[in-house]
Amino acid sequence: MPRLLLIEDDPSVREGVELGLRRRGHEVRAAETGEAGLAALKTFQPELVLLDLMLPGINGVQVCRRIRETSQLPIIMLTARGDDFDVVVGLEAGADDYIVKPARTEVIEARIRAVLRRLSDPGRPGLEFHGELALDRAGLTAAKSGERLALAPSELKLLLHLSAHAEQVFSRQQLLESVWEHSYHGDARLVDACVRRLRNKIEDVAGSPRYIQTVRGFGYRFGPLR
Repeated sequence: MPRLLLIEDDPSVREGVELGLRRRGHEVRAAETGEAGLAALKTFQPELVLLDLMLPGINGVQVCRRIRETSQLPIIMLTARGDDFDVVVGLEAGADDYIVKPARTEVIEARIRAVLRRLSDPGRPGLEFHGELALDRAGLTAAKSGERLALAPSELKLLLHLSAHAEQVFSRQQLLESVWEHSYHGDARLVDACVRRLRNKIEDVAGSPRYIQTVRGFGYRFGPLR
């Protein structure tokens, strides 16, 4: 079972989530502040982070940004409000998914498994090239102009999914179901935020994308390159 770092300041939520995940066999380290969580990253070396947005001191968005400066470790945000502006900010900061509190342990575990599957689902094997992009589906890596790209799990899975079906248009809901494994009526903000982050990393000019193109009124597609 994966090692999980839980960063949550509410004692009741922290203890409840930690106990529930431990009962399901997970190794869990809990921290009550952003500072403690960042310190635990170095000593505990988790495989995934569950991160509360509303933390004292360094807040969850700041913690997410600091993690992304050096690591593409999977991050799931915990938030008390699904329509909160902070959710969008957190997704832009690099979170892979989010869960609205309170949430049952089985829901949290399902999201954890979905995020981690993005790291072990290479699709068809082989190295392929799209313009300056080189995608290694077996090795789960991507490079641009010979330099490896640092992509979060959701960004990599989205890129691999779209590029495997070049020129096919996918709605946001289709991408939520295929990439995030969310059921019907998922949150399209996950897709839009991930697309923006991905464009900033793979496009020469994010505002004039060659790879991840918007099809207005429908969704997104990969290519054709112009």
